[in-house]
Amino acid sequence: MKFQPPLERATLQKRYKRFLADIDGERGQLTIHCANTGAMTGCGETGDTIWYRHDPSPRKKLPGSWELTEKDGDLICINTARANALVKEALQAGRIKELAWAERILPEQPDGAGSRVDFLLEGQSRRLWLEVKSVTLHLGDGMGAFPDAVSQRALKHLDALAAKVEAGEEAALLFTVMHTGITQVRAAEHIDPVYAQRLKEVIQRGVKVLAYKARITTEGMDLDKAVKVVV
Repeated sequence: MKFQPPLERATLQKRYKRFLADIDGERGQLTIHCANTGAMTGCGETGDTIWYRHDPSPRKKLPGSWELTEKDGDLICINTARANALVKEALQAGRIKELAWAERILPEQPDGAGSRVDFLLEGQSRRLWLEVKSVTLHLGDGMGAFPDAVSQRALKHLDALAAKVEAGEEAALLFTVMHTGITQVRAAEHIDPVYAQRLKEVIQRGVKVLAYKARITTEGMDLDKAVKVVV
């Protein structure tokens, strides 16, 4: 995945109202879009170096969008919409070895219970429901964690996957690591203990849990490396 147009460097002044960020760069002071509704712990502080797309258009209210944070020598993709696109690209290229059997990759599929699952994979007489979660919270020493804030939505997704397994289908959760300093992933029990406990329960009920890491540069990204999930 290539960033288009090429990213430009700036300094973060502040993030506010969740979707807005004031920055200062070669184009001066701008207000750009922040495509992340989470807490962004450790990757969105005043003074951080960020990389953004300058993409003005009469159809857009803001002249650009924040893509990466550069911090302590690492790059972090804060645009959560990128995770699903990276996963789709990796699935199509067969780079997620546990799912390389998939012949059809169907995004945003209704689960029959009034919600949607990120992907439905089909092939070789198999069907698997796949939910994707972006991991950017770095606890130190290479350990990443999810979620970075209490998340009822993430809890609901675990229950939906478990329901698919109980109905006789396959289901999996894929942690997509979007931080170059993270080498393993666990549930953020100190932030959301209910989610951490539910994750253990759905694994015991048969939901598969995978984690793959993105290679990130200021030119582009791809998802290509499996990392350990610590339960």
